[in-house]
Amino acid sequence: MSARLSKKLRHDLQIIASWIEPGSRVLDLGCGEGDLLQFLIRDKHVIGSGIEHDEKKVSDGIEKGLSILQGDINTEILDYPDNAFDYVILSQTLQQVYEPAALIQSMMRIGKKGIVSFPNFSHWGIRLQLLFSGYAPISRQLPHEWYDTPNIRVITIKDFRKFTHEVGFSILKEAAINTQSETRFGKAIKILPNLRATYGIFLISHGKQVDAVDM
Repeated sequence: MSARLSKKLRHDLQIIASWIEPGSRVLDLGCGEGDLLQFLIRDKHVIGSGIEHDEKKVSDGIEKGLSILQGDINTEILDYPDNAFDYVILSQTLQQVYEPAALIQSMMRIGKKGIVSFPNFSHWGIRLQLLFSGYAPISRQLPHEWYDTPNIRVITIKDFRKFTHEVGFSILKEAAINTQSETRFGKAIKILPNLRATYGIFLISHGKQVDAVDM
């Protein structure tokens, strides 16, 4: 991974990028300004495109020379044919989706593999804030007040593992991390990740379960 470009990526995006095979076909859902796409295209020579709802972010991404469609990921994803991509990425967006199960099913229809990351609402800091203050928790990863937050789902690492098992998907790789310094740096959490990690990242597929865990 290029040191110059990778330092500009959030730590979770650095991990996601490391899981992508060079030359792959990639769709990034909720891609923002396209930082991950830009890195993957330059450093891993992927064929990449994205979908983003925010018009300003789409415009900024297009100025970078990226192929980004403005629209609702829940509806735009329905237009793609089966197995159109090697990887479909949903990074830190799942907690903002109204029908997450349907979206993940659509991801796995059009992609051979899916990568999903999200803030872990079961982190010990979140638990303590709620326990001792009685107010909706606020943290670096979840900085909004209850009345203006874009997050409408409460997801934990254990929740997502249970979900993949129930719907029949396999977890190929998993990373639990803590981030700091505006999320550009972080560390792997190997002990009690559901309690100690701020983010969970999963690589999933339809195939046979692989026990390897990437921390």
